[in-house]
Amino acid sequence: MFRRMFTLGPRASAMLNPLQAIRPANLSINSRNNPRNVGSMSKGDVDVGTGLVGAPACGDVMKLQIRVDKDSNTISDVKFKTFGCGSAIASSSYLTELVRGMTLEEAGKIRNTEIAKELCLPPVKLHCSMLAEDAIKSAISNYYTKNPKSRSTDLSGATSSMPNIDAQKASTESTSAQNTAG
Repeated sequence: MFRRMFTLGPRASAMLNPLQAIRPANLSINSRNNPRNVGSMSKGDVDVGTGLVGAPACGDVMKLQIRVDKDSNTISDVKFKTFGCGSAIASSSYLTELVRGMTLEEAGKIRNTEIAKELCLPPVKLHCSMLAEDAIKSAISNYYTKNPKSRSTDLSGATSSMPNIDAQKASTESTSAQNTAG
């Protein structure tokens, strides 16, 4: 006889549809089922850095390529090809979205824990996020190999230039210092 009318708030709505409440899990599923930026670029291009990494334990292989804008030293385009499980594909896809527009220094500071946390990867799949971290660092390193004058980071998070040490000169200086001291 008596009927109560009410509307569902955001919490109640999320309780009825669990995927709405868990955004990162939804992000992981979306990145796995509909990966973004799949493809490849020409390895020979000077402004392209290529990282190819693999995990022998599970057989996953990840190729990540970045195109760098020389003027701003930012990543203007990213492509990947991953042969592996859904978590490896999701990690690659998420990483491409994350690094686009970043400087090489910022991209070099990305850690696998950020990727794993955002995608809610279980502990047994953490190696997939480690592959993604290794792939971006390898791609940046390859870019710097092709463009040594643009190098300004050592990929460990320090933003100072790498010191250029002449081994023969350093050896001569240490020998002369030992001779004067002894």
